[in-house]
Amino acid sequence: MSHTVIMSPEEIRRSLRRISHELLESHKDLDELLLVGIRTRGVPLAGRIARIMSELDGLDVPVGTLDIHLYRDDLTTMSRWPLAVNTEIPVEIANREVVLVDDVLFTGRTIRAALDALIHLGRPKRVQLAVLVDRGHRELPIRADYVGKNIPTSRSQIVKVHLAETDGKEEVVLMQMAKEPTDGVPAAG
Repeated sequence: MSHTVIMSPEEIRRSLRRISHELLESHKDLDELLLVGIRTRGVPLAGRIARIMSELDGLDVPVGTLDIHLYRDDLTTMSRWPLAVNTEIPVEIANREVVLVDDVLFTGRTIRAALDALIHLGRPKRVQLAVLVDRGHRELPIRADYVGKNIPTSRSQIVKVHLAETDGKEEVVLMQMAKEPTDGVPAAG
């Protein structure tokens, strides 16, 4: 499988800094803001955004972790039963402005599952979405409010985010699969 680096560590850092600035500009009352990272790579991204926002504005924005495995609509196609890793939300989400954070937005199904999981915890005032990469190919009417980079892709490509916290390296790569998926299951990413 061939691959091309499409975001370097510096480009990832700049994208997260821009998203952080945009969040500060659009959220006047940061006391109501809660960042929630979707496991796995959304968690360190949410933490990084919160740290950058703290550096820029001096306020600490709470960061939570959301496990969506049991809310996925493809549980029956998975080879083994997924394990639920604890969801950790440090504050009450009712009447909060919640920003879900994930690495790649593709079909929208992960975000749909995240919304279902989030609503089980309470009723936020508003929910927004921040992603490092938007690769297109939506199957659901979901869009990101904050995007690090839009990357046009084909369905035969995979976007893989590597982060120091989870993978020991820092990059976003575009990988070409040998052929277009034919089993009705979209390529990972």
